[in-house]
Amino acid sequence: MSHLHAPRSALRRSLTATVLVGALALLAACSGAPQPSGADRIDVLASFYPLQFAAQEIGGDRVSVSNLTPPGAEPHDLELSPAAVRTLGEADLVVVLSGMQAATDEAVAQLRPEHVVDAASQLDGESIEATSLDPHFWLDPMRMAALGHEIADELSAIDPAHAAEYAQRADDLERRLGVLDAEFSEGLAQCSGATLVTSHEAFGYLAQRYDLHQVGISGINPDVEPAPARLREVRAVVVRDGVRTLYFEVLVSPKVTTVLAEDLGVSAAVLDPLEGHADTSADYFTVMRANLAALTSGLACG
Repeated sequence: MSHLHAPRSALRRSLTATVLVGALALLAACSGAPQPSGADRIDVLASFYPLQFAAQEIGGDRVSVSNLTPPGAEPHDLELSPAAVRTLGEADLVVVLSGMQAATDEAVAQLRPEHVVDAASQLDGESIEATSLDPHFWLDPMRMAALGHEIADELSAIDPAHAAEYAQRADDLERRLGVLDAEFSEGLAQCSGATLVTSHEAFGYLAQRYDLHQVGISGINPDVEPAPARLREVRAVVVRDGVRTLYFEVLVSPKVTTVLAEDLGVSAAVLDPLEGHADTSADYFTVMRANLAALTSGLACG
């Protein structure tokens, strides 16, 4: 399920404009291939950041990718205005994760867009809503790579003339994600079996990929306050396993986690599940590498 991005005297201005137009035309001619204009680009609509990132990586200059979830907003809480619903219906390609956002699911069911990529294909199960599955598949880099190939296939169906380009970009993304995966595997090699205590259970796919044992202070739903009995269970795990760090998230109040960490005499640190991404200076790879640094410095390893 990608963000709407806004496009970022008299005689002298005229001459300057003429020079600029000529320079741009020369650059375009030297590039070897004409770049698609805004009107020629494929309109892609993604429902939240990781899907936006994947669509942009695969589509490159041939797509215009928009994101239904505003920067820094919690994707689970998304509500769609009538204008946003119309935008979804007009998009050439919609990339969603069914079960993650009820409003988006309803709009897709109502409008039935011709070209849809449902990232639920990357989940270990069939329905987030029905089984309370962890939706955060993108924290496993190789599942993100698989999503890239799905998006490439659908873009190729829309724009078969550039199918080879989309396939190549999917291969390139898979290669880069493979490098990231190797960095995680190497960085966490000494942490096999380590206990990862998080504010809520958003890191199951990451833990599964790198042989960590996730313990959530609360469950899949970050809005549910943990019961006193659950807090006692987590305290016991921290003491038993020698846990040094409790991890909280960027879009969830850190209060419960930080208070518990202080009470136990351990550290608290940020681990970003990459749902609502607001920092335009960072991308998926930047945040994932920051997560790796937080894990290698905070887990009890070796």
